[in-house]
Amino acid sequence: MGTVSLNDIKITSLQKFPIAEGHVLHAMKKNDSGYSGFGEAYFSWVNAGAIKGWKRHKTMTMNLVVPYGMVRFVFCVNENKIMEENRVIEIGTDNYARITVPQGVWFGFQGLSSPNSLVLNISNIIHDQNEVDRKTLREIPYKWEPLK
Repeated sequence: MGTVSLNDIKITSLQKFPIAEGHVLHAMKKNDSGYSGFGEAYFSWVNAGAIKGWKRHKTMTMNLVVPYGMVRFVFCVNENKIMEENRVIEIGTDNYARITVPQGVWFGFQGLSSPNSLVLNISNIIHDQNEVDRKTLREIPYKWEPLK
């Protein structure tokens, strides 16, 4: 996996095209910064207040987009120092952007919108259970903020 830094996580503002019949939301083009090939795209629903985590991909580069709702993502590279060293990014309807996450970064995410939010991951490889490390929420001592 090599050395990775939280500064390697990139945030890209995305375009919304308002159309009377329903908006068009861009996610990614192959000439965008952050594009590192295509393996698959998949969606994940997260309920309001629910937390999914922790995961670390060994070879996957993720491109995360939230086209519906709002989601808080928490990233760290050293799970033992997450309270001192982490990066929190909130994206979604009110902050429409793409987060490019390199391999080797631990992450978890929390739904902020009721009743739920939708996360899109455009990854450079097909998902493989053998290339992902997992920990329970209790194994990485991050204090998740309750919904307001």
